[in-house]
Amino acid sequence: MLKKYLFIFLFLSPLSAFANDNDTSWWQGIKNSLSDTWNSNTYELYVPVNTWHNRATYDKDKIDGYNERPWGIGAGVYRFDQDGDWHALYIMEFQDSHNVIEPIGGYAYQTYWRPGNSDKWRIGIGYTLSITARKDYNWIPFPAPLPLFSVEYDRLSVQSAYVPGVKKNTGNILFTWLRWQL
Repeated sequence: MLKKYLFIFLFLSPLSAFANDNDTSWWQGIKNSLSDTWNSNTYELYVPVNTWHNRATYDKDKIDGYNERPWGIGAGVYRFDQDGDWHALYIMEFQDSHNVIEPIGGYAYQTYWRPGNSDKWRIGIGYTLSITARKDYNWIPFPAPLPLFSVEYDRLSVQSAYVPGVKKNTGNILFTWLRWQL
């Protein structure tokens, strides 16, 4: 079932992340990239560590009632492409702001800056195209395209996604987890 949801993102992914000069079409490039990631034999573990509600956009009483320790766990398959960019397919579950389990799964991509051309240190920026479901939305699955950024050393990463919001007391959440490449 997860495979079906993951491939929904084929048409949503920016073409530049999947472009390959050897492919005959951008569509073939997308399929090849996802297939290469799916068939990778390298795995990751995800451990959610923090959910920060932007204090400038939430009332204090709301923040006082929210959970900001999103206990949970996740796993993914990943690969680095010929440019050193990271691609992953993942699933994760965590406790949301109301202490209710929230599942999420999808595709993630990051490109890196390597300070001093380090083989160990990386600073990444990218995106995730995911599907999640929440109790407060009647468990109806919905897309969650989000920006990603990370600071990494060797196989350990502190990775975050920002959930934007357009009105007071919604969104504007920084979700952070540890990512360990096994």
